[in-house]
Amino acid sequence: MPARRQLSSATKPLDEKVTVNIGYVDLGHIDLLVQDGFYANRTDLIRTAVRNQLAGHADVLKQAVARKTLVLGIQQFTASDLRAVQAAGQTLQIRVLGLASFTADVTPELALATVESVVVLGALHASPAVKAALAPRIR
Repeated sequence: MPARRQLSSATKPLDEKVTVNIGYVDLGHIDLLVQDGFYANRTDLIRTAVRNQLAGHADVLKQAVARKTLVLGIQQFTASDLRAVQAAGQTLQIRVLGLASFTADVTPELALATVESVVVLGALHASPAVKAALAPRIR
């Protein structure tokens, strides 16, 4: 299996965008807190609220990560990594909580030959062709 690689902050992908529907009264409360200087903007409040909720469930999340044997963080796969897996006659069962990414040099054929399954709780970054090829194997 390829070594787990942490991307430096200089190459860190942009944050994933999420759309959230919020009622008018809640939105008004958010705007009031922003206006009074508690938060820099709406996004700041929402990120803080999400982090607080995740911190409140930290023990449960740690147990779930351990139980599901997920790689926590960022896992990047290069063509070189996948060719090494292929040369060893193995396939990958990718399980990531965070970001799994395939570099631009990974072809759909190489991905199909080396990736048995993909489970990503977070985001999967790959070329459209690689995503399309792996679509039946993504759970």
